[in-house]
Amino acid sequence: MTKIEEILKYFPINIYNILLYTFEQNSHIENAIEEIRIRVNRPILLKLREADILIEYIVTQAEVLQILEKLCDNSIYAYKNQICDGFITIKGGHRVGLTGTAVVENENIANLKYVTSLNFRIAREIINCSNKILGEIVNKEENTIYNSLIVSPPGKGKTTILRDVIRRISNGIEEIGLKGKTCGVVDERGEIAAMYRGIPQNDIGIRTDVIENISKAKGMKMLIRSMAPEVIACDEIGSKEDIQAIAEAISSGVKGIFTMHGKTIEDIKNNKYIYQLIETKQIEKIIFL
Repeated sequence: MTKIEEILKYFPINIYNILLYTFEQNSHIENAIEEIRIRVNRPILLKLREADILIEYIVTQAEVLQILEKLCDNSIYAYKNQICDGFITIKGGHRVGLTGTAVVENENIANLKYVTSLNFRIAREIINCSNKILGEIVNKEENTIYNSLIVSPPGKGKTTILRDVIRRISNGIEEIGLKGKTCGVVDERGEIAAMYRGIPQNDIGIRTDVIENISKAKGMKMLIRSMAPEVIACDEIGSKEDIQAIAEAISSGVKGIFTMHGKTIEDIKNNKYIYQLIETKQIEKIIFL
C-alpha cells in the first residue's frame, strides 16, 4: 500500500474519488505532496513542496465528522486524549492535526466540541539523509558520540535527520567501526517514531526504545531509570525543565542528541537555558542545517 492509499481510505466516497482522480491525473503529486488540508465549508487544499493545488470541492461538516470517526476507529471517545493534544497518528506514521471549538476545564483542553479543520501530514522517511553530518556527531576514537545539538528553522528537516541519526547509531555504523548503541527516544509529539498502537511506523533502529506522549523532561528521567540508554534523543528542546533533565542525563554518563529551532548562534544565546549547556561544554557539537 502506498502512502497515499494509506491516507485516502479515511475519506468519504466523494472526497476519495476526487482525490484519487487528482492523483491519477497528476503523477508528480504523490512524491511532492506534504499535506492534505480539509476545512468545513471550504475547498480542499493539497500542499506540495513548491506550490499548492486547490480542489474546488466544498467540504461539509458531516464529511469532516465521517473522517474523524474513521480516524478514531469509530470510537472518538477512545481517542479523546489524542484529540485534546491536537493530532492523531495513523498507520504509516502520518499525523492528522485537528482544530475546532475547544472545551476548556481547569485551564486545560478537555475536548474539541466541533472539529472544523483536519490537516493530513504525509510522513516521509529519508534513509541515510544524515550521512553528511554523522562525521560530526560520531566520536570514532572513543566509539561513542558527541553530545550534539541540531539547529534549523521549522520545516527544514531537523526531525527527519534526527530520526536517521538515531537509526544509524542504534544499528551501528560498520564502515566507521561504531558499534550499535542502546538509544532512548522521548517522542513527546509522536513525530520521530510515529507510534501506531505501540509500534513505531518509522525505522529508528534495532536498539531503540521509545516513550511517547510525555514531556521531554519526564520521559528522559523514565528512560534512564528503566531502560539504561547509552544515547538519549529528543526533538525541539527549550524549556528550563528540558535542560535540567538533559544536564542530569549527561552527568550520569548518557550521551545525547537534541534539536532546536533557530538559524544562528544568536538564536541559541537567546535561550538562556540551552546556552547554559553550551557554556558548561555539556553540548560538544552544534550543527546548523
